[in-house]
This record gives sequence, C-alpha cells and structure tokens, in this order.
Amino acid sequence: MKSNKYITKQKVLFYIKFIIIFSTISIVFANISLGASTPKLVNTLEKAFESIESWLIKLATPIAAIAVGSGLFMQKFSFGDEEKIRTGKKLVKTSLVSYAFILAIDLVLSAIQSLI
Repeated sequence: MKSNKYITKQKVLFYIKFIIIFSTISIVFANISLGASTPKLVNTLEKAFESIESWLIKLATPIAAIAVGSGLFMQKFSFGDEEKIRTGKKLVKTSLVSYAFILAIDLVLSAIQSLI
C-alpha cells in the first residue's frame, strides 16, 4: 500500500500547471488594471479579423439561400428518386444549421466584444 507522505509525479505536475496558469492570469489582469495600451500590431490584427468576420457574414447569407434553394429544387425535380430526395433534405438541413451556427458565432463574438 502506498503511503500518502510521498509526493507523486502527478501532484508535482498539477502544482506546476497551477502555478503557470495562476501566474499567467495574474500578469494579464495586472496589465489590464495598470492600463497598458494595446500594441499597434494587435490593433491592426483586430481590425483585419473584424473585416474578415463582416465579409463572412455578408457571404454566408446568399450562400445559404443558394444551398437551400438547390436542395429544394433537388427534392422537387427528383421524379421519385429516393436518393435525390434524401440528398435534397440533407442539403437543406445542413445549410440551415450551418447558417444558424455562423449567426450564433457572430452573436457570441459581439457579446464578448461588448464586455471587453
């Protein structure tokens, strides 16, 4: 039976991870509380990502509409072929779920940005 007196390798790794995470969080909060300004590169990257995000939202709407339309046309003009009907339904479902996921990501990012 093992004795509890000895420090195991797992405990040591846990303590090291805890110290690293705690020190990282402390440094981040210290920089925020001291009013450290953001570097120019960070501002440039932030603007670039905002631009990419807006383009993705602008492109996602017509792409989702085209995918839903083609899925509906595939169902309509399947002429009784079960495989085409299933493929059309799957295309409509996946395109609507993907579009909803993109909008949800935009909503979450907007909420996070408003908190910062």
